[in-house]
Amino acid sequence: MSENKVILNYDGKSFEYPVVESTIGDRGIDISKLRDETGLITLDLGYKNTGATLSEITYLDGDKGELYYRGYPIEQIAEKSNFTEVMYLLLYGELPTQNQFQGFEANIKKYNYVAEEMKKIIDAFPRSAHPMGVLSSLTSALTAFNPKAVDVRSKEDLDHAAEMLIAKFAHLCAWTYRKTQGFSLNHADNNLNYVENFYKMTFRMPNQDFDMNPVVVNALDKLLILHADHEQNCSTSTVRMVGSAHTGLFASISAGVSALWGPLHGGANQAVIEMLEMIEADGGDVAKYVEKAKNKEDNFRLMGFGHRVYKNFDPRAKIIKKAADDILNSLGIHDKALDIAMQLEKVALEDEYFVERKLYPNVDFYSGIIYRALGIPTEMFTVMFALGRLPGWISQWKEMRLMGDPIGRPRQVYKGSEKRDYVDMNLR
Repeated sequence: MSENKVILNYDGKSFEYPVVESTIGDRGIDISKLRDETGLITLDLGYKNTGATLSEITYLDGDKGELYYRGYPIEQIAEKSNFTEVMYLLLYGELPTQNQFQGFEANIKKYNYVAEEMKKIIDAFPRSAHPMGVLSSLTSALTAFNPKAVDVRSKEDLDHAAEMLIAKFAHLCAWTYRKTQGFSLNHADNNLNYVENFYKMTFRMPNQDFDMNPVVVNALDKLLILHADHEQNCSTSTVRMVGSAHTGLFASISAGVSALWGPLHGGANQAVIEMLEMIEADGGDVAKYVEKAKNKEDNFRLMGFGHRVYKNFDPRAKIIKKAADDILNSLGIHDKALDIAMQLEKVALEDEYFVERKLYPNVDFYSGIIYRALGIPTEMFTVMFALGRLPGWISQWKEMRLMGDPIGRPRQVYKGSEKRDYVDMNLR
């Protein structure tokens, strides 16, 4: 391979393909002419080695444990920023000035309501419906109340659509929670910031004053920031793929919600709590389950430890660990399952087996702990994840449309039957 091209020798011929340079991280080989020139396609199950787009939004390095939003390390963002500012950063590429921030926040508040007809839609769901199914349906239903297509050539149209969806999505998440609990639906309070407003809409009871706990607000703010974007993961790739057909923003985000629903993607923090409850139901013997996790012959595995992308410590976990500790201390929670979680954390950080294999607690481990401490049902955890991921999805959709990415259309290597003739049923 030369400095700026790759040479492929095939069938007695040589073919050259340019190397696409990156700012940091993986470089790519531009194989857009491969099939035309050679009759070959690449086979990459799960797209683990395939770059589907060029992007300027998020960068992560799993080996080094690094995550950047628009070039800013997640550690700095989580310490110094807030979720509204992060939304602006992801959407527009730069941190806002004071005036830009205030204007952005004010524009979101313009749309801080949901049409009354949406209540009829949510009323139609049984309380037993899974919250992610409800959220996906409600997000798609927004299209009916906002039928105008987004003109991607118009900055005003793009900004309007993004701000509208950000405002209304918080309602949908809060209302989904309250539906599952059988509670009345709350409306927005424009005197509050975005996270405070969501917190109040979600938890305010009609028969008592609402206590705006700053420790809880800070933890929610941190969680939403840490989930805001994570490069070309399953749900983000889904949003971009659906949007590549020039599908509208709301419908594309609804598809992202459905992708996030999968237990291999957004359901990981739910799996953490289910594991803790299982250990508790079996007597709470942490040592027993640690030994089971070490046993290669045992199918049991500890959920919330290690990460398929981060081969080192998940940088988000370092940040959210403190928020989890603060929540448990502030609320004075006494919960056997959370006690088990703290024991597992201690083992994972100190036991040689886990340290050598870098099986550290990840962001799903700590986020599951926080959500449980707040009394959020496990089936709602992925809804909280979706609220955090929303600005990333919108930013990725916007970037894809502005870059003019072509409609997504993967190829395949066919392994089925060769051509054969139809046989009438009475002769089979």
